[in-house]
Amino acid sequence: MGNVPLYEAKADLFRTLGHPVRIRVLELLQEGPRPVHELLAEIDVEASNLSQQLGVLRRAGLVRSSREALSVVYTLATPDVAQLLLHGRLILAALWSEQRDLLATLQDTAGSA
Repeated sequence: MGNVPLYEAKADLFRTLGHPVRIRVLELLQEGPRPVHELLAEIDVEASNLSQQLGVLRRAGLVRSSREALSVVYTLATPDVAQLLLHGRLILAALWSEQRDLLATLQDTAGSA
């Protein structure tokens, strides 16, 4: 990773985040550590698909796994992951707000034409 330009490393991070199952896993892990069976109950995917997506997140360093009794438990690797998701939500809210404002303006303009 040392020789990779920062912009490429960021692009890799965002590619890793570019899957709905991975985002959902990270959202659920914001609430605290979760065993795989709980994640599976919350996310409507096959166990093999969830396992694959957890592996991607683990290799990227976004989550950590540990074994507790008969379960594998996942946690966010850093609270910064939760902050990234929060900022994603804030960006989407701002974009959607702008789109609503634009739509309202267009509707007002069409009504007066």
